[in-house]
Amino acid sequence: MASGCGEAGSAAADAKLQFAPFCSALEAGFWHQLTQKKLNDYRLDESPKCIKGYYYNGDPVGLPMRMTLEFSAFEADGPTPAHCCPAVGTLYNTNTLDAFKSTDKKGLLEKEAKEMWDAIQSGTAVKDPSILCKFILLTFADLKKYHFYYWFCFPALCFSEGIKIIQQPSPLDQVFSAKQITALQGAYDGLCTKMGATAVPYFLIKYSDDALLVAPIGDWEIFFTQSKKVTVGVYDPCTLSQHPGWPLRNLLVLLSYRWGATLETVEVLCFRDRTLQGSRSVHHSIIFQVKLPELPHNSACPKSVGWEKNPKGAMGPRMVNLSECMDPKRLAESSVDLNLKLMRWRLVPSLDLDKVVSTKCLLLGAGTLGCNVARTLMGWGVRRITFVDNAKISYSNPVRQPLYEFEDCLGGGKSKAMAAVDRLTKIFPGVNAEGYNMSIPMPGHPVNFSEATLSQAQRDVEQLEKLISEHDVIFLLMDTRESRWLPTVIAASKRKLVVNAALGFDTFVVMRHGLKKLRADQDTGEESSPSCASSSSSSSTPAGSAPPAPGSSLFSNIPGHRLGCYFCNDVVAPGDSTRDRTLDQQCTVSRPGLAMIAGALAVEMMVSILQHSEGGYAVASSSDDRMNEPPTSLGLVPHQIRGFLSRFDNVLPASLAFDKCTACSPIVLDNYKRDGFSFLSKVFNSSHAFLEDLTGLTLLHQETQAAEIWDMSDDESI
Repeated sequence: MASGCGEAGSAAADAKLQFAPFCSALEAGFWHQLTQKKLNDYRLDESPKCIKGYYYNGDPVGLPMRMTLEFSAFEADGPTPAHCCPAVGTLYNTNTLDAFKSTDKKGLLEKEAKEMWDAIQSGTAVKDPSILCKFILLTFADLKKYHFYYWFCFPALCFSEGIKIIQQPSPLDQVFSAKQITALQGAYDGLCTKMGATAVPYFLIKYSDDALLVAPIGDWEIFFTQSKKVTVGVYDPCTLSQHPGWPLRNLLVLLSYRWGATLETVEVLCFRDRTLQGSRSVHHSIIFQVKLPELPHNSACPKSVGWEKNPKGAMGPRMVNLSECMDPKRLAESSVDLNLKLMRWRLVPSLDLDKVVSTKCLLLGAGTLGCNVARTLMGWGVRRITFVDNAKISYSNPVRQPLYEFEDCLGGGKSKAMAAVDRLTKIFPGVNAEGYNMSIPMPGHPVNFSEATLSQAQRDVEQLEKLISEHDVIFLLMDTRESRWLPTVIAASKRKLVVNAALGFDTFVVMRHGLKKLRADQDTGEESSPSCASSSSSSSTPAGSAPPAPGSSLFSNIPGHRLGCYFCNDVVAPGDSTRDRTLDQQCTVSRPGLAMIAGALAVEMMVSILQHSEGGYAVASSSDDRMNEPPTSLGLVPHQIRGFLSRFDNVLPASLAFDKCTACSPIVLDNYKRDGFSFLSKVFNSSHAFLEDLTGLTLLHQETQAAEIWDMSDDESI
């Protein structure tokens, strides 16, 4: 029981009125909404925010008087639960626990009390008595541990000499007749309807044996014209039989300041509207009389109280720990998103996280690159990740491929695609991961003509087509050059964004493929031809390594739909790159840190592309753009990143699509669209000459050789 400011109890004749204080009731939904507001709206903003709570006057005896804040507290104009009285508050949410502790609580209380006192003096509180029911909430949200610190305050102005009780509180049914009680219920309901409110916090009452009238506080002058007796009503959430609740305090200060000089006593009715066994009853309301001390009009703002005591009964804040009662999966999701949202607060305010999180990623290859790409995607909050791989985990894998462990190698090894899915789910249960243990048919790797073999290859192609259609970004992360051909063709045909990563020993290439437009939308202009210096790339580099950058095909300001793909740099069609090769040439032998670097850059390139207004159609950034204004909030959007670990150097070349490309040229895509699997089976079962003849590379080779012979003969003639 709080009295405050000298309002100590005494003998009956000199009894001073005491008030039951509010107990804060902040529901879990409130903290959830505060979390969302902090992450998405407030961020580092510590300015005061308007919130709304409510209190109820129908609780059974024994319950404390509660000020409730729930998930709707941040909707200041939102609805209030039926039969509840709204209260407007001010939220001060601090960024650190130190700021929470060092906040000037006395200053906050005095500021709110001064505003209330000014409203009383100006008459604003007469027109809008809800001003007398305001509250303060000071908070700090530790969103890493889900610990919420808070301190609640209901500011109340104090009389220095207290309020003398003239007539002790009595149950309403000892003063009012049954007829008057019924009339009171009807009159109050009518007042609520008239004012469009779920509950009216303060009201005026006139009653006799035959009639009972109520009116809002603002009607004082016309309501009490001739009556010498003044009765005021307060919507009272207190359940104690001898004490009113906290909301009465500020009303009595208002009455004393505005009309205290003409009032000897004031009768107070604490209106309590309880439902018992389905029947409404106000019989437990109490009524009493008090003598108000006079407040001169030139008096300063009275002292104020109102900060809530902690559970130990001392003046101090409270803390609620929601980490134990929240679903661990929900906690994980919120925590995963926390780092990303923190990036927006100070560093990248314009970052569009929804574009990243909602992106569906298909990872073709679950080896060293695939594992690192998957982990980085999860770091960016990507929820949908699908693996395709037909290999099993070997003893050499776990040290380089972070999604696997030694136990995964036993018994012949688990499927990489399936094991990767299991590990991602253990790392973060909120991820939607799938795995497909399947092969990707490749040029130069003949498909037997038996019906069963052809049928399986066709099913693999159909499955790959379906997966590429269902995803937004396709990552090519395989070991061999030829395994990238089919997904490149399918993705180009379906106009899907492709991000390619390939490794050498101490070099890598990360690139985005040009994103094809509909033929009618293509702009005019000649496509580039690659340098003949790259013609030997398929035969001179180990499996999985990056083809060398073209020499004469480097340009600037290339729009995304005219950029080349992985195969545009070559004048040799893909074939079986592992045939007749030693073990070190069949495997991707790389410096151990290279895959982590390339995998991370592949994901970062994807995110930068998604942040560009034109997405995959964005103009390619080059090394020359490093000193210019970046096109996205995250920086450049290159076509290629070519890294040289021995020099610790990266370059950003950009090259045009090649009109004789064996993967993305119009003639290849037209044949694929027209003939489908029959065209693909010819590619699989033929040598590289088939694609070279189709695209015109054979003719290009012949013309090049003829030119070389002509040059040689000229030299000899000299």
